[in-house]
Amino acid sequence: MAAGLPPRATVEALERDLADWSDGPARPERYDDAVRRARAAFARIVRIDPDRVAVGSQVSVGVSLFADWVPDGAEVLCATGDFSSMVFPFLAQGDRIRVRHVPVAALAGEIRPETALVSFSLVQSANGDIADGAAIAAAARAVDARTLCDLTQAAGWLPVEAAQFDATVCATYKWLCAPRGVSFVTVAADLGAELRAVHAGWYAGANVLESCCGPQMTLAESARRFDVSPVWPCWVGAAASLELFAEVDPAELHDHDVALADLFRARLDLAASGSAIISLSDPDGSRRAALEVAGCVVARRAGGTRLSFHAWNDEADVEHAVRALDVGLVRSVRACAGR
Repeated sequence: MAAGLPPRATVEALERDLADWSDGPARPERYDDAVRRARAAFARIVRIDPDRVAVGSQVSVGVSLFADWVPDGAEVLCATGDFSSMVFPFLAQGDRIRVRHVPVAALAGEIRPETALVSFSLVQSANGDIADGAAIAAAARAVDARTLCDLTQAAGWLPVEAAQFDATVCATYKWLCAPRGVSFVTVAADLGAELRAVHAGWYAGANVLESCCGPQMTLAESARRFDVSPVWPCWVGAAASLELFAEVDPAELHDHDVALADLFRARLDLAASGSAIISLSDPDGSRRAALEVAGCVVARRAGGTRLSFHAWNDEADVEHAVRALDVGLVRSVRACAGR
């Protein structure tokens, strides 16, 4: 799944916005309302106070807030092979901070007194591995380290509580099925007080419409001080998608998605993993090719082929993917035999 499918309500909202835009100038008030609705819905999904939620466009932009915060000479602990947006903002400051990588399963045990921040994805993008977020958070608290958790591959199918971490980031175009260009940052109040609003602009002002001109700057007192000016049309679609997911029981989504993924694994004689994401070994790309020929949407990640099952999938989709791989295997054998 490179991106989630938009719900009908999201498509309709975007179509209405495009029609309204074509009839006249865009009105900031309407888009502000969409941002407000989306922020509130996301807060419900990840179970946190909306005042602790900032809006943005990309995960790496949010992560750069925390890369700027890390003290000179301090250590940032990352998961080996994590998505680059959770790593590159720290590596870009490698001249003043130290970045260490360990396997995601070892994160909790590798946190040490010199660790200032643990940066990791709750669900790994490449293979769907689920980190032990509770253990990592507890180990970090024991040495006064902070935790930054990416929820991009989790929120929408895995029940999450953002408040168990000091900060989270999340792009919503994956499992939450919003347009690309919408992301969130959540931050605990005490950590927020230590962060510099490095992306501060008019939308981070205490009064947005009175923050359009300098020289005075008065930022919002809530996490809104870290807001990045929103890509307006994207937020119209995001509000519709996020409000839909905020009404759905996350446990039901989790059980549906994982059941399909585990059924697929069982059909391939693979052990169940409890994740909605599957990574198949695929060094030559033949499995990906067979699935794509059959009309399956998959992704190439870390030398494997990644499949994801979500709300729109059913058992028929599982069987379709299995048949595609069976046909691909037959073709591969015949090719090797020179037939």
